[in-house]
Amino acid sequence: MNPPSTATRSPTVQATLALAALGVVYGDIGTSPLYALKEVFHGGHVALTPDNILGVLSLLFWTMTIVVSVKYVLLILRADNNGEGGLIAMLALATNAVKDQPRLRNVLMMVGLFGTAIFFGDAVITPAMTVLSAVEGIDVYAPRYHDLIVPLSLLVLAALFAVQRFGTASVGRAFGPLMLLWFTSLALLGIPSILENPSVLAALNPAYAVDFGLSNGWIAFVALGAVVLVVTGGEALYADLGHFGKRPIRIAWYGMVMPALVLNYFGQGALLLRSPEAIKNPFYLIAPDWAEIPLFILATLAAIVASQALITAAFSVTKQAIQLGILPRMRILHTSVRDTGQIYVPFINWMLFAFVVVAVSIFGSSSKLAGAYGVAVTIDMTITTVMTFFVIRHGWKYPLPLCILATIFFFIIDVAFLSSNLLKLLAGGWFPLLIGLCMFTLMLTWRRGSALLRERLRDEAIPLQDFLDAVFVHPPTRIPGTAVFMTPDPGFTPTAMMHNLKHNKVLHERNLFVTVRHHDVPWVGFNERLQVDALGHDCWTVTLNFGFKNEPDVPQALVLLKTHGVVLDEMDTSYFLSRDIVIPTLGRGMSMWREKLFAGLHRNAAAAADFLRLPTNRVVELGSKVEI
Repeated sequence: MNPPSTATRSPTVQATLALAALGVVYGDIGTSPLYALKEVFHGGHVALTPDNILGVLSLLFWTMTIVVSVKYVLLILRADNNGEGGLIAMLALATNAVKDQPRLRNVLMMVGLFGTAIFFGDAVITPAMTVLSAVEGIDVYAPRYHDLIVPLSLLVLAALFAVQRFGTASVGRAFGPLMLLWFTSLALLGIPSILENPSVLAALNPAYAVDFGLSNGWIAFVALGAVVLVVTGGEALYADLGHFGKRPIRIAWYGMVMPALVLNYFGQGALLLRSPEAIKNPFYLIAPDWAEIPLFILATLAAIVASQALITAAFSVTKQAIQLGILPRMRILHTSVRDTGQIYVPFINWMLFAFVVVAVSIFGSSSKLAGAYGVAVTIDMTITTVMTFFVIRHGWKYPLPLCILATIFFFIIDVAFLSSNLLKLLAGGWFPLLIGLCMFTLMLTWRRGSALLRERLRDEAIPLQDFLDAVFVHPPTRIPGTAVFMTPDPGFTPTAMMHNLKHNKVLHERNLFVTVRHHDVPWVGFNERLQVDALGHDCWTVTLNFGFKNEPDVPQALVLLKTHGVVLDEMDTSYFLSRDIVIPTLGRGMSMWREKLFAGLHRNAAAAADFLRLPTNRVVELGSKVEI
């Protein structure tokens, strides 16, 4: 079912959703003040002069304004796919917009898959970066305990990943109020510092940003790699569109998040104008002495919220990718009986944790991680801009000059940030790229291998109608009950049925040949869930349609057959699955190492019965060996 339109929500509901969005949507970007301004001046490339401080502040402000306020909040949020957002939703929109151009569609598919793969790199870097930057407050308050930063960060991260299996429903309810306190604190920390030196507000003039770039040249270009840290988390605005809707996300940004961030950044800038030596950690040094411990605790909690948002998003993206055939089936646990979006994917959880531990151990500080963070973010920003062009031009039919001008404007900005971050490729940017390339290879291998497997099965299969006509010339013994044969191709005979007839020599009273289709739209309603064709002799082909946000629950969907005169008795229904063993073969399909990788993924994929929510005590699996 489609989520309710934001237009029908009352002001109270809108306000509640806006509060919830503070915790889920803005956790990542909301923790940027912990490290963003500090990283611009880190390493001593940018001199700590008053002009440079004002220039950097101006650059931070206008980067947030153009990239987040205009690009994402005002424009990108309009590109929803039936109310859903995120790179997978954008991928569906863009590829559908050019579906009459197969070559272009394939190129966009590859670009979208790479962006989705890079997201997993972001999901690793964000927890490592935010938790480390929060715990680094120890260097300000108790520098003698510096050696505890990494162990304490790992302890916090281990606890965070360990509690994922219990679900985030109860914890999530506290995220909104906690982040409201966080953003309020950001504003309250910045205001006194600004009042002490109100001249810092001159940085609102974009001329300071332009002058900084012209005066510093190459150094200013290098600094862009750190400036972009102020918009990390911008993609979350779009990715979480389906959870909250456009209006609550916009209310939260314009009404609380951006004002709080600007006040805090300008407060830090005012501090640096007075005391340049505070650059070692201006976020913590802006606070009064009495607030040191509470701020340290609050910052750590905010970092956990930011990390949680990315972990939850990784689970959601994984589920959507599985349903679109981009990733192999994985074990997915539902942690809430009321909210189907509350899921836990054990493999992804511990894979992310392993990479997070590696990241924290290798880099050891937020400053060293900053380069790695920027690469992942800017790649996804650029991909979003490119794919949006095809949506607004081919999907929405906007005038070509307008589409080109808008795209070029944002594309130049995105490429400038990306190019600057690529300068830090050897200093850390390789890490999320390595994760992304591994995931991209896995996705392409699974997608290609699945297509090859379908081709081989189709080559050896018998057309279903021909097979049934031959069988019923001399029908076998019919036994009571219903057999549901799961098949990827409704036009051909499932191998499970042929094996059942060969070994058991019986046919059920009623036979359903069920194909599950996952579509590149988020939701498919119950009125479009089912397509039924009668084959005669109490046999039917059934196609079940699901969106990538729907739960693929086959027994529940088959209940709808009663409108077609087919009533199933749950205790008298058996589900037959084909469990094929893939055999890699030289000279066919993919290269041998990819075929072996696909065979391993296929062998270790989660059971289709669990993924399709089939009752375990009613499932029969029959398989064969297939060479690819």
